[in-house]
Amino acid sequence: MNQLGKRFRCEVCGTEVLCTKGGEGTVSCCGKEMQVQEPRPLPSSD
Repeated sequence: MNQLGKRFRCEVCGTEVLCTKGGEGTVSCCGKEMQVQEPRPLPSSD
């Protein structure tokens, strides 16, 4: 299932996709399922 706001990245060509509507199914590119990207850490404000 795809969740609204999740980012996906193709490991083959580097294409990035932002999910704008949740639903069933998978996101694929270059014949492979795209991987969900983890959130980037915020810089420290020290």
